[in-house]
Order: sequence, then structure tokens, then C-alpha cells
Amino acid sequence: MAAGTGLARRRLGGSTLAVVPVGLGCMSLSGVYGAADDAASEVLIQDAIDRGVNHFDSSDMYGWGHNETVLGRALRARRSEIVLATKFGQTRRETGPNGVDGRPEYVAAACEASLARLGVEVIDLYYQHRVDPSVSIEETVGAMARLVEQGKIRFLGLSEARPDTIRRAHAVHPIAAVQTEYSLLYRQEAEETRLTTRELGISFVAYAPLGRGFLTGAIRSLEEVDGRRAAHPRFQAENFAANRRLVEPVEAMAKRKGCTPAQITLAWLLAQGEDVVTIPGTRYLPRLEENLGALRVTLSAEEIAALSAAIPPGAASGTRYPAAGMAAVYV
Repeated sequence: MAAGTGLARRRLGGSTLAVVPVGLGCMSLSGVYGAADDAASEVLIQDAIDRGVNHFDSSDMYGWGHNETVLGRALRARRSEIVLATKFGQTRRETGPNGVDGRPEYVAAACEASLARLGVEVIDLYYQHRVDPSVSIEETVGAMARLVEQGKIRFLGLSEARPDTIRRAHAVHPIAAVQTEYSLLYRQEAEETRLTTRELGISFVAYAPLGRGFLTGAIRSLEEVDGRRAAHPRFQAENFAANRRLVEPVEAMAKRKGCTPAQITLAWLLAQGEDVVTIPGTRYLPRLEENLGALRVTLSAEEIAALSAAIPPGAASGTRYPAAGMAAVYV
């Protein structure tokens, strides 16, 4: 499917940005879930654009600059066709969990570095990746707003911000989108956040919409858990079997409807409202095409309700991140 062939788009908040609701999260192109080949990644990005994908989500901490560099090379000749999103705020530490920096001077420096790596003059959607509890959100968003005034970014986003933080940020400068992990497995914080984002006219970008692979049905045993997944509580031995059972209703519905569990999972998310878009990540073209196939899956109100009841909020075993990671989300 070529770009511009009619895939429906959803507008991001009060911005002028409109995206196909299944975009591409680019983190896995930097070795997070196994080795990635840069040349193959660039081909994948080009193929995604050819198929109508126009929303690409990166961060300066994905490979600590590597991801933005690869994405920048891949989109250089097609910049006008896409919505380019990236993030700042996490800082690298030699040991222990990542740091976080929301100081105005850091915001400006991080943006300049991202612009250089991406090889662009302006970033469409610039997120604070993690909220810095030591810096007021008003200061950080004020610095982001100055980047808008300078023509370096177009619209603002927040990632893993709690409702009160979003309200305070939005009062300083309009927020176009908020990212939080959201899937059938992990709904509580996302659905609480959406009460606020919907009220304020902010779009909700669901990352890890496939439960980091769990909801595809492809991970069926502990022996198949690898890479970054192995550090996540949901994939640990004490939680794995219970979470695997939660995937069974998704697989059963996919079988009835003649599609895949991943497509059912994404279709459920997109049915939650026009304010929701998703950014599943992959390194492989067949998976990208499978994810886009979710746009052709229609769920009835009864099917949506059945899935919601089969995997109710709080049903998943284990937290979204290890303890250190959990301390940095929903701030």
C-alpha cells in the first residue's frame, strides 16, 4: 500500500498533526529486544512510509542517540510525509537506573542534540520522556514552549505523566499528546489518565500496546523470553503462567474472526476512542504489515465489552517495570 492511499488518520489533540492510528515505535531498532541491523532498519522505515505509516516515535535514550541517527537517515528524503516524534529527559548513568533531567537548560541542549542527530530543522512532536520530580513541570514545559517560539519544535507531549502533572503542564502551554503504556494487560493508569486527557482535548498515545509481545500470543513459554523482556516482572517465573492465561481470550477471539491476536489487541485499543493512537514497535516487515492489518478489524460493542471483562483492569500479574522503573513512571 503506497503512502497517501487513504488510510484514515486521527488528529493529535489541538495540533495540526494527523496520524494513521497505527504508527511505528522505533525503540527496538536500537538493540533493545535483540540485535538490530541499521541498514535493515532504514529499509523497514522506508517500507512503513510506503504502506501509509506516517507516525514515527523515537527518543534520545534509545541507544543513546543511535535511534535518532538511524531514523534521520531513513527519512531524510521523505521528511514532509511523516510526523516525527522524539523525546528527552532520561539521562545515562554508568550504574543503576537512568537519571532524569527537566531543567530548562537541559531541555534546550537536548533538543539541539536531537535536531542534529535527526538531521532536521524542526521536530513535530517533542515529549518529556520522564517527569523530573525535582523540577516543577511549569519550568520544564516553559522551556519546551520557548522551543516552539524558536521554531525548533511544533507541538508538545508528555510521557508517563500523572493527571495532575498534565493539568499543570497544559496550563502553561497546550499539550498535544500524552504517552503511557496501555494495553489489555495494563489499563489502570492509562484509563485514569485518559479521563484527564479527554477532558482537556489531548490525544493519548498507547506505547507497548501489545504488552511487549505477550498479547501477540507468540511468547508461550519462559524459554522464549529474551532481551529486555527478561527484566520485566510480567515475564518472570512467578507471573508468567497467570499472564499467559490472560492471552487466551484474545487468541480465541482472533481465531473466530480470522485474524491474529495482535490485530485483535490493537483493534480493541483503537476502539476505545478517536483520541487513542498506537505505536507498536517491530524490526520486521511482516509484523509491521500484521499491525497495520488491525485497521481492517472491526469489533462489535459486545466483542469490545467481552475482551474488557475477560482481562479487567488490574488482572495482570507483576508490575509494568522493575521497581526502579516504576519509580519513574506516572509522576
